[in-house]
Amino acid sequence: MGESETNFDIDHVEHSIGGFGGHAFRRLTHVSMAAIPLVYYTRGDDLAGYFSVGLDELVSYIFLTILVLEAVRLRFGIVIVGQREYESKQISALAWGAFAVCLTLLITDMEPFSNGTGIESGIYGIPLIFGLTFVDPLMGEIKRQKQDMRLAITTGLAASFVIWVGCSFWLGTPLWICVLLAPLTVLGELPRVKYIDDNATMILFPLAALLLLSPFL
Repeated sequence: MGESETNFDIDHVEHSIGGFGGHAFRRLTHVSMAAIPLVYYTRGDDLAGYFSVGLDELVSYIFLTILVLEAVRLRFGIVIVGQREYESKQISALAWGAFAVCLTLLITDMEPFSNGTGIESGIYGIPLIFGLTFVDPLMGEIKRQKQDMRLAITTGLAASFVIWVGCSFWLGTPLWICVLLAPLTVLGELPRVKYIDDNATMILFPLAALLLLSPFL
């Protein structure tokens, strides 16, 4: 989210470096991030073993690398294809998303959030990250094309509930948690904060609520 956006928070294509192609690349990158928790919970230990580090260490190393690259990018005002012009002077949506995703993976791999091994251990991490990767671009496209915030919120809520409740059936995520956290994913899209991107808040809002509810899990 940035100062170049309108009252409807419309993600105009012309604000993306590379025009429509850059915009499409940005959306594709967003959706492809859904693979991250799937790989993490099914092949994470193998990947960490390849680099001879623990899984949590690997996540931290990856984020620290992104942080260093982001610092260099900001130092020289670099923007790449898919990024927006205002990101040359502030932390990018990609970096905020990386922070939120890495934090989610680290926290949900701890007690009492972890549930066994394999894909089932992602009972919280997968819906948290899927909410970002699927709901955010869906709402963004509705706001961009329809200029209708109410429709974007309604559609986003429907998609968020499908993700969370679907994970309840698929992974065993407690249904009451799904009902409470699904709206918070959408709520994270709404604040118009200049320096904190919704790529972070769409995860951090439900993640914070999950932490507060952890004594009841």
